Amino acid sequence: MPLDLSPLIKYHPVTDEVREPRPVLVEYLYLDLQVCDRCIGTEEVLDEVLSKLDPVLQLAGYALDYRKIKMETVDLARQYRFESSPTIRVNGRDICFNVQENPCNCCSAISGSIVDCRIFEYEGQSYEVPPQEMLAEAILKAVFGSQDAPCCAEKAYSLPKNLEVFYEGKSNKSSCDCASSCC
Repeated sequence: MPLDLSPLIKYHPVTDEVREPRPVLVEYLYLDLQVCDRCIGTEEVLDEVLSKLDPVLQLAGYALDYRKIKMETVDLARQYRFESSPTIRVNGRDICFNVQENPCNCCSAISGSIVDCRIFEYEGQSYEVPPQEMLAEAILKAVFGSQDAPCCAEKAYSLPKNLEVFYEGKSNKSSCDCASSCC
């Protein structure tokens, strides 16, 4: 006698209740999208990854809110507790567990000072622009993993030295004109 699968074919949800999608906030914090290869490249990769993940997140009942925020001033950097450029956060948490940096020629040129920017560690390699796989994995873990409080709120914040150097150099450079003796 064949197995009767008719009850499975006629599946109907128990309730017609439509649940409100749960928000997923992805913040991209950066210093520059005009000159910095690292920030520009990371933005391109992140945009591509989020375009692929958005339908999956919607299917799972989430609504993606993607914000790009230029860390233009020291005050903004402090407000966002900015640690290094570029930074990607999901629901307030940096997707990287620690900050690794190396000299960034682009941001150094912007500020007129030697500035270190973030490098991304993934599977034993260091990247100035993170691979798609790394970002997809980190974002999915952040969404579907534990829902702890944002890590940034746990510790006291002070502007990192590399960012102090960047903002001070940028300020000094922008106040310089070639009529003065600073050039």
